[in-house]
Amino acid sequence: MKLYSTNDKQNIVDLKEAVLNAFPVDKGLYMPCHIPTLPAEFLDNLSNYSFEEIGFQVSQNLIGDYIPEGDLYQLISRAINFPAPLVQLSEQISTLELWHGPTMAFKDFGARFMAELMSYFLKNEDRATTILVATSGDTGGAVAAGFYDVPGINVIILYPSGKVSKLQEQQLTTWGKNIRALEVEGVFDDCQRLVKTAFLDEDLKDKYSFSSANSINIARLLPQSFYYFEGYKQLRDKSKPIAYVVPSGNYGNLTAGMLAKKMGLDIDKFVAATNANKTVPDYLSSGTYAAKPSIPTISNAMDVGDPSNFPRMKALYEGSDEGSTWNKLKDDLVGYSYTDGTNEKAVGQIKEDYDYLADPHGAIGYLACIDFLKDHPQYQTVFLETAHPGKFLNVMEPIVGTFKLPQSLKAFSEKNGQSTLMDKSYNSFKEYLLS
Repeated sequence: MKLYSTNDKQNIVDLKEAVLNAFPVDKGLYMPCHIPTLPAEFLDNLSNYSFEEIGFQVSQNLIGDYIPEGDLYQLISRAINFPAPLVQLSEQISTLELWHGPTMAFKDFGARFMAELMSYFLKNEDRATTILVATSGDTGGAVAAGFYDVPGINVIILYPSGKVSKLQEQQLTTWGKNIRALEVEGVFDDCQRLVKTAFLDEDLKDKYSFSSANSINIARLLPQSFYYFEGYKQLRDKSKPIAYVVPSGNYGNLTAGMLAKKMGLDIDKFVAATNANKTVPDYLSSGTYAAKPSIPTISNAMDVGDPSNFPRMKALYEGSDEGSTWNKLKDDLVGYSYTDGTNEKAVGQIKEDYDYLADPHGAIGYLACIDFLKDHPQYQTVFLETAHPGKFLNVMEPIVGTFKLPQSLKAFSEKNGQSTLMDKSYNSFKEYLLS
């Protein structure tokens, strides 16, 4: 498997290089040089395949013989060993629950696959790798769980102080051993900036072999495409055109869906559902991409003002010029944004109408389903429910009352975390790394 950088198509590397050195020196993002279409026999008979088998078929289609078939199947089996059930709420609205993994967030898919892939590539290497990861909520916990006590890999998690939920913070800070957490006095975009700057810092290259566990790493993106196939498989009625509605922050999740479509999955439209951080919906309206400072909201995992995966989205829809890329992307993608007040009402409305608990991110997806169906009544929609609502008790309980936490979340809530408080300057972060 060969991959190119979105900033330099002549910068071509193999999968191992792209995974272990995730951020090219030209500051682009790695993308597959070729995205093959899956065989029609597979696409037409998804119901005959288990989730694990779907993951294997999709990844083998992309990776080819770069990893031996037996090794790849074992890797998938260890990483994707939990379900992604589809729950139908109404005739035209379903939700795909992506929170059945160990940290109860969709990030478990990418983090576990990446941990397995990195371990595979490093098993004969005499070097330690340090993973830097910025998180706006769930990424850090999933990465910590995926890489905990993995030989030869150390993890440093950066998260914005006071802008993740209490339970999310405990999932970041209670591991120990090879997992360290830095509480940054800033927003997620500051954490992301610190990570990207460190990757390109020549002063650190003798001391560290860095890699990223954010969705800039192609190893995070590939397995997120699996559950689009799994969700489609579970739809009762495939006669109506399908729109996947994706609560969006850094846009890795939505980009993975677009990758699934490029591989042949019958997805007609995508809907980017955002909170007040609506950089991409604004781009779809105007044709101009303008990064903005992130705005704190109750759907904190989506508080991203400059989404990292936007260049990948454009690469998948590249046209002859900027305008044609915009038009091609608009053909497949619609964007909506919502305020916290509207979001809170939706959480309550979903509980009242369907007796279903949607977290503050999934609720934004539900709102976008409603608005999309007003303009496209012939569709059926699937919104992604990206994290268990128990991770956001401070938002959920005032709206829907108390509810029982799953044991895995309750266990985290009873632990004491440990983190290092740091200002948002790069000099402070660099001093920490050098010391």
